[in-house]
Amino acid sequence: MNIDLRQAIVQRVQGKSTEELTDVIEGSIDSTDQALPGLGVLFEIIWKNTDEPTHSTLVQALKDHLPQ
Repeated sequence: MNIDLRQAIVQRVQGKSTEELTDVIEGSIDSTDQALPGLGVLFEIIWKNTDEPTHSTLVQALKDHLPQ
């Protein structure tokens, strides 16, 4: 069976509770660089399943917190 990185990450978090998903995200923040692809996949899922106002809010939060 051949599984790609996206599928592996999605399978890792499928069926988890809200609290468990929060733990996965918080555990990946400021962790090793190996956690970054997982956060990217999770962000991609969020982005694809939210509306334009949410996108604007997320982009503005990113812009406001990027180092100058």
